[in-house]
Amino acid sequence: VWQCIIKMGRSEGYRSNTRDKFSKGFRKHGAVPLSKYLVTYKVGDYVDIKADGSIHKGMPHKYYHGRTGRVWNVGKRALGVTVNKRVGTRIIPKRICVRVEHLSKSKCREDFLKRVRDNGRRRVEAKKQGVKIDLKRSPGWPQAGRQVSIKKNPITVTPKPYEWVM
Repeated sequence: VWQCIIKMGRSEGYRSNTRDKFSKGFRKHGAVPLSKYLVTYKVGDYVDIKADGSIHKGMPHKYYHGRTGRVWNVGKRALGVTVNKRVGTRIIPKRICVRVEHLSKSKCREDFLKRVRDNGRRRVEAKKQGVKIDLKRSPGWPQAGRQVSIKKNPITVTPKPYEWVM
């Protein structure tokens, strides 16, 4: 009776189920490019965490792979990054130390900052002209209706009637 209930244990180590997650892409193997080390990070920068499987030191836990965080500490070889982690119904800000090989500058705020600059410029221009302007984002409104005209008579296409072949 007990033999059908007892099952083999399942390993859940620190790097379990990361065969594809930490593997490098096609023709991307080998040493880390020097440009990774030459990036300047400042406190408050947004960074994307992408673990590099070839560098074992300073590698974040698999949970943080693919997440975006904010730099709170800058060291010689590593950065302190704050990442939000959902635990049950709560969202907990976690502070982790990650080496620079596993980080890249995030582009998550580029569109927002570009919109802020454009809105500032548009606000100044509208103030000069004395016009009230709406700077809010709006969804694309439906296009106005229009009439479609054709020059030739339309061809109607109908299926052939079913024929029973013996």
